[in-house]
Amino acid sequence: MAKKQFKSESKRLLDLMINSIYTHKEIFLRELISNASDAIDKMCFIALTDDKLGLSRSDFKIEIASDKQARTLTVRDNGIGMDKEDLENNLGTIAASGSYNFKQQNAKTEDIDIIGQFGVGFYSAFMVAKKIVVKTKKYKAESGYIWQSEGADGYTIAECELETPRTEIILYIKDDTDDEKYGEFLESFKIADLVKKYSDYIRFPIIMDVETRKIKPGTEDEDTPEFETATETRTLNSMVPLWQKNKKDVTKEEYDDFYKEKFYDFEPPLHTIQTAVEGVVTYKALLFVPQKPPYDYYTKEYKPGLQLYSSGVMIMESCADLLPEHFRFVRGIVDSPDLSLNISRELLQHDRQLKIISQNLAKKIKTELQNLLKNNREEYEKFFEGFGRIIKYGAVNNFGLDKDQVKDLFLFYSSSEKKNVTLAEYTERMKESQKYIYYALGESVNTIDKLPQTELLKDNGYEILYLTDEIDEFTLQSLRSYNEKDFRSILNEDPEIEQTNEPTEEKQEDYSDVVAFVKETLGQKVDDVEISKKLKSHPVCLTAKGGVSFEMEKYMAQVNPTANVKAKRVLEINPSHPAIAATKAAIAANPEKAAKYAELLYSQARIIAGLNLDDPSGYTDLVCELFI
Repeated sequence: MAKKQFKSESKRLLDLMINSIYTHKEIFLRELISNASDAIDKMCFIALTDDKLGLSRSDFKIEIASDKQARTLTVRDNGIGMDKEDLENNLGTIAASGSYNFKQQNAKTEDIDIIGQFGVGFYSAFMVAKKIVVKTKKYKAESGYIWQSEGADGYTIAECELETPRTEIILYIKDDTDDEKYGEFLESFKIADLVKKYSDYIRFPIIMDVETRKIKPGTEDEDTPEFETATETRTLNSMVPLWQKNKKDVTKEEYDDFYKEKFYDFEPPLHTIQTAVEGVVTYKALLFVPQKPPYDYYTKEYKPGLQLYSSGVMIMESCADLLPEHFRFVRGIVDSPDLSLNISRELLQHDRQLKIISQNLAKKIKTELQNLLKNNREEYEKFFEGFGRIIKYGAVNNFGLDKDQVKDLFLFYSSSEKKNVTLAEYTERMKESQKYIYYALGESVNTIDKLPQTELLKDNGYEILYLTDEIDEFTLQSLRSYNEKDFRSILNEDPEIEQTNEPTEEKQEDYSDVVAFVKETLGQKVDDVEISKKLKSHPVCLTAKGGVSFEMEKYMAQVNPTANVKAKRVLEINPSHPAIAATKAAIAANPEKAAKYAELLYSQARIIAGLNLDDPSGYTDLVCELFI
């Protein structure tokens, strides 16, 4: 029998297929099952108009058989089959597609749903097989054909006897090597796992005879019971995707069980989102918001993304391009018949339809979270506790490109409400004359609430947002404003309110000597010393100037110590406080003691600002010395 050569530079293309296009060898089974499903789809369509067939949908199936001794894996379907011309055109020419042509010829018929539209998938089997045999007979054909190939050197086609339309693909699995254990693809448990992973929602049953091992009757109570083997036929796929069902037909328990099983979580999801869209792009999505982040969520090992399907066939297990960075905590599935199963299956990040789906999903997730915030505040606060940091990061990422998408989802602790509030809730309560949204940063709510800078604002009835997450300041700087109100840090800038502690010109003059003395004493420890406009009952505070706050300084010291990012330090003094009056008196009477007062006040200001002391022991000695 003369061997025929592949067309389309087959050797080069086949080498590319085996070594480059698919990064995971296991997907070969997905490809063969998808092709079998296509063939059955065509036969189902024909059965609608050919009463002589006597076939109903329940008669169709895909069979898988493994023979470990012969090292063969067989995938069999009772679909439309192929004739010699089909074999020449579809298997003899790499990247041709009978499925695509069939769909094009019947484009006006909505009942056809062809999964595989390009012929490259079949050749992925050569990643695991040293030889492939295809036995097939086409509907209404008089004879069957056998196609055989051992790779890029070519193929043969001959007639064979087959009674009914069908296709049987026999893979002769490669021998194992030190690096590759091809024999695993002959194990029933491995085959079942691959079907579950990639082809669980193929619409026709995928069946396989599985060998089981049971205790032989009558030996159950013996110390060494005897075992016997048996073979049972199992259906490996569930066939009906949960996301294809109507919402009203699915219970919460079914959603919860599906999520826990599919995404390996012990807890049910906090929130479930199901959506179906038809239009420029058609897709269905089933999304889940977890109760809390997984243990590796903030590590490089965490793989964000949604499972991506095309007509029930998995394309990607984790398609990160479907979610913006700030929604990467969402788990779930997207299924679209508009995504082609072609050579770009591993390169879908460049797909235009995928980008449209991604944009729609981001809008849907935001809407669902806003509804949760509005209708179930307790559940939303629970969600925000776990994922608020990454939501806030959305305002910073991509140079603030997505800040408008996330700004209404933020929660910050309120000084007046004593609970978390949104930016919208804050601005609704603002005084009519209030120009700014005031905030303060610190390690905890309790720490911030006791800061000297908060006292004047609180006493005058102004609300302050307490920011305790390291990303918070970057978030507000990216937003810059909300509802046309700018953000202002009360730690770094003076408040603009009706009643202030702004010193009179006379008081400024009276304490100018104290300002000069303290600045000279502290030297390079501070960039400036000035009379405070924000202090009320406390003697001093340390203000950061120049656009870098102390919290930002501490954060940068952690992530990039060599950058040496420092805030400009301005020591503010309160001339109405007895400690400052005592310092003023000491400057004239005992300058040496006044210098110690200055050092003490500066150290106290550092402590209040959350900055470490350069010499804690020296500070305690100084305190004790001033007692004497």
